[in-house]
Amino acid sequence: MTSRRVEAFLPLTPPMLHTLVALADGDKHGYAIIKEIARRTDDAVRLSAGTLYALIRRAEADGLIVETDERPDISLDDERRRYYRLTPLGQKVAAAEIERLEAIVEMAREKKLVPRPRSL
Repeated sequence: MTSRRVEAFLPLTPPMLHTLVALADGDKHGYAIIKEIARRTDDAVRLSAGTLYALIRRAEADGLIVETDERPDISLDDERRRYYRLTPLGQKVAAAEIERLEAIVEMAREKKLVPRPRSL
């Protein structure tokens, strides 16, 4: 359904956003996505393989990611792994979700619910 407007995908679930962000800097296989999300969140977000692969199937069906045929040197990799890449639509959707969340945080700052970051 890649013909849908970016806004039609929003809001993303936190696990989906974490998955798209994990792919933002390059292709990764499922286990690498799980490990990166755990590392970047200091283990606050830990996806099971079942959850991740359900997210991957949905993101592929929506045109947010694609499985890629490009692989690292076979001596450095397991041939059974599947690698995924963020599509241009996936990049736009992730960016739009981050902007949406930033707008909410700004509203909370205006209401003094959370402080503004200190300037350096």
